[in-house]
Amino acid sequence: MQAALRLARRHLGRVWPNPSVGCILVKDGVVLGRGVTAPGGRPHGEPQALAQAGEAARGATVYVSLEPCNHHGKTPPCSEALIAAGVARIVVACEDPDPRVSGGGIRRLREAGIQVDVGLCAMDAMAVNAGFFSRILKGRPGVTLKLATSLDGRVATATGHSQWITGPDSRARGHLLRAHHDAILIGIGTALADDPELTCRLPGLAGANPVRVVLDSHLRLPLTAKLVRGAATIAPTWVVTLTGADSAKAAALDAAAVRVLRVDADKDGRLPVQGALTALAGQGITRLLVEGGPTVATAFLKAGVVDQVEWFRAPLLIGGDGLPAVGHLDVDLLAQALRLSPAGDVLNSHQILR
Repeated sequence: MQAALRLARRHLGRVWPNPSVGCILVKDGVVLGRGVTAPGGRPHGEPQALAQAGEAARGATVYVSLEPCNHHGKTPPCSEALIAAGVARIVVACEDPDPRVSGGGIRRLREAGIQVDVGLCAMDAMAVNAGFFSRILKGRPGVTLKLATSLDGRVATATGHSQWITGPDSRARGHLLRAHHDAILIGIGTALADDPELTCRLPGLAGANPVRVVLDSHLRLPLTAKLVRGAATIAPTWVVTLTGADSAKAAALDAAAVRVLRVDADKDGRLPVQGALTALAGQGITRLLVEGGPTVATAFLKAGVVDQVEWFRAPLLIGGDGLPAVGHLDVDLLAQALRLSPAGDVLNSHQILR
């Protein structure tokens, strides 16, 4: 099962809106086939592993990191393929929370006379597809907040100088994070100040670019921005804006292959974080990396939607006149503070404790 989970991790960020599912077929101590959800979400891991095994799949044991699907979509149900292949036993890490599956795949396999065992490495499996689970159960993507700061939590000097606080190893790790997320989000302030590309530029992963998302209440993103100019050729660019934003500007962005998503303003007339996340989930995004500046980081933390923090800390001190990574969180008592817990053995990664 751990091998199946390693397969699933390989394609995170490339299979949305589907989960990334690893599958391994074994018989008499020999691995007959391996499969993982393909980029774009099709084909699933089970039919790929079955195809490798061929006729040898009959009587085999299947290890799969998520419950096999049981509904007709763009491809037939994986449960049907497993039954037709004549496998003897299926070990499922955890159930699929999608209402179209949600125990139905397991039930169908058992009704066909196949032994199905559920729960092996369940917590690991849920962690691998935490973003998919979040989209189904919470109606929003799983959110990872990335911060790169000095040891005293500053992202820039008093003059705004910030390149580079961290070193090349941290930047490489940041690019790997981009490759493993469906989308990367910044605010319009960062877009205007830095004119970033927000692509993955690691050797061997060139082109594994996430959807680039800009929070832009009033559509200030210029048509000359790199994010706009590369929307049709490098990686998709989406702009989340307010319902009442200028239609002419929206049309110009649309003509440049930028998708404009509109959400209603909150009671203060601002673009709500939760509304933006709901809009992204509606487009199929399951894993969102937030790389915005302090304003965006603070907004996501105050909204209570950050699931994981990737914090890169450089061994230098900037001082109290530097720009803090996080703004006011309205914390009066230590009991109100957001507490972080190390997320497994992942370097620099922490989970928000709720």
